[in-house]
Amino acid sequence: MPSSIIVLLVEDEPLIRMEIADDLNDRGFEVIEAGNAHDAILILESRSDVQVLFTDIDMPGRMNGLMLAAHTHAQWPLVKIIVTSGLRSMSINDMPPKSRFMGKPYVPNSIAAAMVDIIG
Repeated sequence: MPSSIIVLLVEDEPLIRMEIADDLNDRGFEVIEAGNAHDAILILESRSDVQVLFTDIDMPGRMNGLMLAAHTHAQWPLVKIIVTSGLRSMSINDMPPKSRFMGKPYVPNSIAAAMVDIIG
């Protein structure tokens, strides 16, 4: 099942992004990487096959991960959303409907398991 899941990974820390991308790729996911919300939106505008947005909250630029999640939900409502942070915790009311929150640091396999689960 994971081989068909296409993930847009948005993380401004290159080493964290690379580690997550490598793990997901090793598990059969197709990962598209972006370092900020602006680049993520350009990717979403150019690709219709993204199934999951996995975004950090705190990023540089005018749009943080929560704003990106809200914009993604409004423009591409079929994209599933997982929001993450090591600095704060979110309640279900802080995020778009049917979104999930994952705190850092990550437990091994937790990201892949959450992606498979959110896709259904």
